[in-house]
Amino acid sequence: MDHPEFTAFVLVAGLLLAAAAQWRDWRPSLRTALGVGIGLRLTLLISASTDSWQPVDFNEGFRAAGQAILHHQDPVLASQGSWHFLPMIPYFYALALATGLPWEIAGRLCTIVADVVLIVLVGRLAGRKHGAAARFQYACNPIALMIAVIHAQVEPISLVFLVAAYLLARSARNGAENGVPGPNGAWAGALFGFALSAKSWPIILLPVVLAMLPNWRQRLYGLVAAGAVPVFFLVTLPLVVSSSWADMLNVARYLGEVRPIVGEWGWTALMTHGNWTLAPMAAKVGQLILYSTIALVIWLWWRADRIDQTSAILLAFMVVTPRMGAQYLLWFVPFLCARPTRWSRAAMTVGAVWAGIGYIYLTQFDDTGWWENHSWWAMSSVAIIPLLVLAMPWARRRPKSADRLVTPDTELVPVAESSA
Repeated sequence: MDHPEFTAFVLVAGLLLAAAAQWRDWRPSLRTALGVGIGLRLTLLISASTDSWQPVDFNEGFRAAGQAILHHQDPVLASQGSWHFLPMIPYFYALALATGLPWEIAGRLCTIVADVVLIVLVGRLAGRKHGAAARFQYACNPIALMIAVIHAQVEPISLVFLVAAYLLARSARNGAENGVPGPNGAWAGALFGFALSAKSWPIILLPVVLAMLPNWRQRLYGLVAAGAVPVFFLVTLPLVVSSSWADMLNVARYLGEVRPIVGEWGWTALMTHGNWTLAPMAAKVGQLILYSTIALVIWLWWRADRIDQTSAILLAFMVVTPRMGAQYLLWFVPFLCARPTRWSRAAMTVGAVWAGIGYIYLTQFDDTGWWENHSWWAMSSVAIIPLLVLAMPWARRRPKSADRLVTPDTELVPVAESSA
């Protein structure tokens, strides 16, 4: 990275703005939140797009996927596995590249636009009383800034559809409870399907979204729609690119595989001394632990608010996962901004510092120096895990009626921790 001091200054400025807003109990308008959020993202875009350092996956895998669509090639096969998701986002990349913009800008447009829309949606997710504070917190969040702009990972695109699905599902339930026609569950399912078409991880939240819908008929509609969207993008491959049905099946098989690369985070980083390793057994055992933990958390928080349940699921994922990329830290940020807990600010701050060291400090070294420093950086991730555990909404697992407040938009918000 050519300008580490400037990048760190922008990220710290966002962190301080968010901290000051929480400390002073600011409720900035939507226009202010969008102005600050867009300003921070455009500032980082100017710096990131002119930098001689570019993330390897962004510069090689994502670019190759977009160029493959332009040349009517399969993005998974053409990128030699660097792109291992459905073709939805490569379609966006191809459209951006077709404008003639440099890849360093074109490849970041869709993630930045999605992240700006998330500012609005996070406010809606938090509700009328806490929405202004929540959207400003997300607008300034350093993790969101790093993932959407510097790394240009596709998490914001997946999250914008996921949060929209939550909002529609909640609207459908509220409408049913108040006797007012609400949106059909199929629309919430379709939005969830778009989130799943961007990245595969939202699948762990499908039970939560379906549970938010008002009845079993709506849940069936939502489930069918959620599955139909990824299937649609898969079957578009032979129509858009020169891919045979046999190639399409090979791609589907490849997408269903879990790559056994460990050593970036948590217990597997300690096991490998912070080095990336192909460890099929560790990955397989880790997946069993992961899925068992997620099932347990879903059960423990089943009576809680669905946003709290989601935060608990995603934080638990980070605690036990055998595989990790810094971009995973964005998963829980919209939900914790919408419904913060006592330790959520500390967890997100420490997570941002850890990710910032990876994006800013480690990029100052050549390949040899990067690998040497990567070891201690990866192993240091274990220091974040206790804060992630503390940030889980433990006090909201079994909410009591006396501890809850009905807001004007019919949401239920715990009084005890709503301002934490």
